[in-house]
Amino acid sequence: MKDDIVFYKATNVYIAAIKEWDEDFTELHWNVYLINNLDQPIHTVFVVSRGKSDSLKTSTLRHFFKDIAPKSSSKVEFMVPEVLNFTNEYLISFFIGNRIYERKFTFNPGTINENNIIDLPVMEEEGILAL
Repeated sequence: MKDDIVFYKATNVYIAAIKEWDEDFTELHWNVYLINNLDQPIHTVFVVSRGKSDSLKTSTLRHFFKDIAPKSSSKVEFMVPEVLNFTNEYLISFFIGNRIYERKFTFNPGTINENNIIDLPVMEEEGILAL
């Protein structure tokens, strides 16, 4: 049955890490966002995240968003400092109309750092885009 489903490659959507102030911990932390740079909303959005190093791996986390408006973003999760040197993968899938789109994004080990910060699409923020 899965072979009958056609998955289209998602374009103009991004996963980004942004360093933000955390009021609870009173320090800066990295947060991951899903950015919708399309001119239309995306629906039934799933984000699966997982990380791994040579000897360790994180739990697999699953996030759901009913809708993400065009030219907007949604916070996905907080990144604990211990996983910044892991390979962190984000698998996204969503619907536009009756078509399902998907894509995998990766932060390679050590890429989430201040030296890789750029201006992000849609958001008036600086951060790091996953590949």
